[in-house]
Amino acid sequence: MVTNVAIACQGGGSHTAFTAGALRELLPSLEASSEHRLVGLSGTSGGALSALAAWYGLEREGAAHARRLLRQAWLDLSAGNPVDWFANEALVATARLTNGGAAVPEVSPYYTPAALWGQQRIERVLESLVDFDRLHALAEDDGVPELHIGTVDVNGGEFETFGADTVTPKVMLASMALPEMFHAVELDGDDHGHAHWDGLFSQNPPIHELMEVPSGRKPDELWVLQINPQERESVPTALTDIADRRNELSGNLSMNQELRFIEQVNSWVEKGHLPDDQFSHTTVHRIGIGRQFGLSSKLDRSPRFVRQLLELGEERAGEFLADHEALDAET
Repeated sequence: MVTNVAIACQGGGSHTAFTAGALRELLPSLEASSEHRLVGLSGTSGGALSALAAWYGLEREGAAHARRLLRQAWLDLSAGNPVDWFANEALVATARLTNGGAAVPEVSPYYTPAALWGQQRIERVLESLVDFDRLHALAEDDGVPELHIGTVDVNGGEFETFGADTVTPKVMLASMALPEMFHAVELDGDDHGHAHWDGLFSQNPPIHELMEVPSGRKPDELWVLQINPQERESVPTALTDIADRRNELSGNLSMNQELRFIEQVNSWVEKGHLPDDQFSHTTVHRIGIGRQFGLSSKLDRSPRFVRQLLELGEERAGEFLADHEALDAET
């Protein structure tokens, strides 16, 4: 019997290079497995970038191509030249001071050209990685995995997700549009003319959509690539530590709510309260980053840090695969 697997990629700035590393390790094993089948990918913010690169690479040429795209995406966005490196160091240092309570002047992204330059750069990287016309054509094939990219409608206050057939560079920019750094993105075809922000403010990552599929494609297992630590041993007392933990808790809020709903459905299924031809048990596994990084490092695009996170993702995913059969459900 084949086990259906869906992978949900949490967002979290540069830390989501960890997600790309984890996917680089997970995808070849899934592709080679006769007992597991990938039925869905979802992501928000940087997790959306990783989910897109993984989905497109897999459907275009297979896991080897997806591995290349995942690494290329994050290295292309890293601070690779002296000017970009200096700007990155200044941004991280400023964020560290702000989180520590220092009075640092702040400028709206609408009053500085750097915001538009940054979004234009992200768009160029996206278009160098993905042929979006080809992406839409691939989405029409029967049996391809689901792809869901999360954003939030700024004006309407509603969560909004986009499937593979509707993902565009603008959708990706919207999912990655951190309000303090980038302009909100108006999406083509939005009848209301509403702007969209980073999906971190909505579903981080989208999970509900991965479950709303025909019964034969429902995930038997959901693998969550979790950027924000679920637990901390000590109570933070320094301002920087408090800022770190607040960010982690807020980043996990929507995800934990959706996972609790899966747990509730599992309970109803086990008790026979739901028809088994429409609902089934879904085992949830979390693959966590496993280390504490400061909040300011979510803005760090230094090549050294990006490579460190890619390697950490591969390491943690490798540990998960090695012990997969022994893992218990974590819901």
